[in-house]
Amino acid sequence: MASLESYGPEVVTIDVLAARDLVSSGHRFLDVRTEEEFKAGHPEAEHVLNIPYLFVTPEGRVNNPRFMEQVSSAYGLEDRIVVGCRSGARSLSAGVDMLKAGYRHVWNMGGGHLAWVDKGLPVKKPLEEEEMKPHLDLKAEEVTKEEKLEVVH
Repeated sequence: MASLESYGPEVVTIDVLAARDLVSSGHRFLDVRTEEEFKAGHPEAEHVLNIPYLFVTPEGRVNNPRFMEQVSSAYGLEDRIVVGCRSGARSLSAGVDMLKAGYRHVWNMGGGHLAWVDKGLPVKKPLEEEEMKPHLDLKAEEVTKEEKLEVVH
């Protein structure tokens, strides 16, 4: 397994290779980036969940006031969770909050999604809306043709 680096008395920051190993062995991955960042691509793993730690507003970045409530509805205090973000800063803060709330097995993915991509690790990207558009348009045309046929009969 890759190296581990201690941060403070409880939060442990691991590199992306260690994060990949933990997630591959059944640990859950909590992506705390914004929904837009998450949809642009996220680590490909079996147990990935997106709960934003911050929201981007016209006034700037603001904390998600329901972050811990959302985390507690998705995870138990004994779940093993790797927390990641874009570069490792938000996930570190989220990990600290989780430890304060009683979570015992939380790791921060140092370097975040940027380091994950840099190492060439697998990324999952949702189907782009533009790729779906011709398919959706085709279906709309088919429905229109079927409706016309029904009207004729």
